[in-house]
Amino acid sequence: MTMFEAKAAKKLSFEAIAKEIGRNEVAVAAMFYGQARASEEDITKLSQMLGVDHAKLSQELAGFPDRGRTIDMPPKEPLIYRLFEIVQNYGYAYKAVLNEKFGDGIMSAISFSTKVEKETDKDGNNWGTETQLQILRNRLLTYDRFKQPS
Repeated sequence: MTMFEAKAAKKLSFEAIAKEIGRNEVAVAAMFYGQARASEEDITKLSQMLGVDHAKLSQELAGFPDRGRTIDMPPKEPLIYRLFEIVQNYGYAYKAVLNEKFGDGIMSAISFSTKVEKETDKDGNNWGTETQLQILRNRLLTYDRFKQPS
């Protein structure tokens, strides 16, 4: 049985799994999709919770992830495309504001956190992912000037 099959059979959400193993729900989903590395503790907890063989999970999750390989550019999946579209349309605006506030640098895609929240407005419309996804809470890595080798 795969992790996805076990998740579906047990009717578990990524949020429920995350709470049980002590991780962020996006980090858990990333593990399922092979985009994040799981610790031995994560593997043990997932094995127990999902009823999937520990050795099988170790083989799938303990190696180095192959991040980004599964996404065509531009993305074809509508939700992923919309996230890409935000960066495409507002990337330079974000860059300008971040540079003004923090100086010359780049945002870390390694040292960051994320959280997905659902908001329902007074008319009953659900707002989520694109407006509530906090993808910009991360370290700013400043550029260093190249120095002459000693």
